[in-house]
Amino acid sequence: MRIACFASLADVDGIEERRRGTVSVFNGQAPSIEVFDDSAQETAAVGLWISVRLTEGIQPEEIGVFVRSEPQLERAIAAIRAAGIAAIPLKDRVEIEPGRVVVGTMHLAKGLEFRAVAVMACDDEVIPLQDRIESIADEADLEEVYSTERHLLYVACT
Repeated sequence: MRIACFASLADVDGIEERRRGTVSVFNGQAPSIEVFDDSAQETAAVGLWISVRLTEGIQPEEIGVFVRSEPQLERAIAAIRAAGIAAIPLKDRVEIEPGRVVVGTMHLAKGLEFRAVAVMACDDEVIPLQDRIESIADEADLEEVYSTERHLLYVACT
């Protein structure tokens, strides 16, 4: 399955930006979505994906692996280890080390650039975060939660 390009993007304040005709200065493969039966298969596949990127000449520090929130971080670190590489978790302050794949939450992806990005652990109850959905009583508020979760995923993927 392939991800289609967005025609427009609305930020959290509702400001819409048209994306038609936008040309990226980066060239690369079209993004793809992979679906796995369980987290072990996902971990192995992302580890293999990282290994392939490394054989293509991408340096470990040019690879980012992102998850929705902290409870999924260990899953991403396991995938990086499966590739035989060390991970460096992102903190509030960006620290990138040569020879280490960057791992972090989607919130920390904003403004960062990598040559290759994997977004993992997008399970049903993780995206959108189930705790946020269950705490909403009003339909309008629920749509706002879905919208912010979509934006968060978009930030991590781009």
